[in-house]
Amino acid sequence: MNRKTEPAKRRPDGAAFVISVVLAGLGALLIWDAARLPQATGYGGVGPADVPRMIGYCLLGLGAWTLVAGFRTASVDRPRQEVAPIVWIIAGLAAQLALLDVVGFSIATGILFSFAARAFGKRELWISLPIGVAFSFLVYGIFDRILQLNLPGGLLEMTIYGG
Repeated sequence: MNRKTEPAKRRPDGAAFVISVVLAGLGALLIWDAARLPQATGYGGVGPADVPRMIGYCLLGLGAWTLVAGFRTASVDRPRQEVAPIVWIIAGLAAQLALLDVVGFSIATGILFSFAARAFGKRELWISLPIGVAFSFLVYGIFDRILQLNLPGGLLEMTIYGG
């Protein structure tokens, strides 16, 4: 039989199978962990284990759905993954975690914002850093003054909000 007249064989999507196993594994882990929580329901009848259990069942359902989709659709050529944006975001998260207690929430989160903006294509860090610090400072003010929830404050927050 000639190759050109031979019907193309469809292969299941292998990536979908890996994703479905990861989703199902996370769902099973959440359900197992929720089973260890005390289930003392309050006035509304909802206990601390209900939400993790619900999310676990949703993840199991998504895992099954992804598995079925992997059988139904053929394997596709995926574009090459870009590593640089992921590195920028991970570096921003690491910088925020390392600097949170040193310089405070606004500056540390502003750095994370500017690194994430860089990952999404905004190359001018000198523009995105002050915008990120200003936005984070506004968020700090909302949490500190309106919600009365404490975030780690640095020199900037102590100067304006007084701690």
